[in-house]
Amino acid sequence: MAYPFSSHTEHPQKTLETTTVTSGKEPTMAQDPVQVDPQRYTVEFENDQVRVLRIRYGPHETSVMHGHPAGFAVFLADAHGKFTFPDGKSEEFTMKTGQTMWAPAQEHLPENLGDHPFELVLVELKIA
Repeated sequence: MAYPFSSHTEHPQKTLETTTVTSGKEPTMAQDPVQVDPQRYTVEFENDQVRVLRIRYGPHETSVMHGHPAGFAVFLADAHGKFTFPDGKSEEFTMKTGQTMWAPAQEHLPENLGDHPFELVLVELKIA
């Protein structure tokens, strides 16, 4: 899947394309990344509206399947990675330092495909 770029910003903004399938019930999120992968996911700030995560991946590191509510990411380093989704499909991404990305609520298993570490800040939204 391709990332559409916004044309009105110095650093192109990307949107992660995912498909959400619901069964009419309230969707359940996968495990909290802070709980299942604390060496890569740390809480920088949290209140009743947002949770701000700092995310760090070493070269070729892979996390575990986990979930996030909708959120906005700011990449603090160049990144080349891959998200694998619960249905087995995967999507590669390449981001430059300073680029931003909107992501809908989703479950995924992230992997750093690069030879260098990367870091980002993810602002998870708690409000609808």
